[in-house]
Amino acid sequence: MKLPVGTLVTPEGTLELPARIRRIFLDGYGVLVFRIKNRFKTNVKSKDLDLWHVFTYGDFPPIQYNPETKKDETVSFDKQNDDLKKKLAKNNEAKMVIYNALPRKEYEIIFMCKTAKEIWDTLLTTHQGNSQVKDNKIDLLVQQYEQFTIPEEESIDNAFARFNTIITSLKALDEGFSNKNYVRKFLRTLHPKWRAKVATIEESKDLTSLSLDELIET
Repeated sequence: MKLPVGTLVTPEGTLELPARIRRIFLDGYGVLVFRIKNRFKTNVKSKDLDLWHVFTYGDFPPIQYNPETKKDETVSFDKQNDDLKKKLAKNNEAKMVIYNALPRKEYEIIFMCKTAKEIWDTLLTTHQGNSQVKDNKIDLLVQQYEQFTIPEEESIDNAFARFNTIITSLKALDEGFSNKNYVRKFLRTLHPKWRAKVATIEESKDLTSLSLDELIET
């Protein structure tokens, strides 16, 4: 039976990952694909720490303590105790988390990967870039943020959409500024014709707690 996309298989049963977590694999929009990777991490860790260990450090090895030699030794399947077998099962469970969530076209990227860690690292590198690529993207986005301007003829909604794209892209790369900085930056960038409106907002609102969405709605 084919399980629903985003279903995690465990010895205790099945767990359907929340829609927002499944979207980590289904968005398909460059660096934004992994804009919620931290939520994915938190969700997996909250359900099973051993599972996240596999994503982070690789497969659990078939190693078991031998009381006779007083050493950890690699053991064959028929000699593995139940605890070790359960732990080794996490290796395949971790892969199933990703396999059940990935659209078919993504298999071309990860079909050669042997472990969940390899798959996870490959997806991150593919959609987010390696360290150098990531740094270059951040530098470019920061420059776009600092040089952001709003022409007189542009609507507030359109300007906000452009501004929000820059912010979201920075967050996807684990970079960004404070919400207060975002709000003040956007207000400073508005054309002088909005000066009276800006003054009213600064006098009537607490800019340290005001969100961008709330700003646009005022």
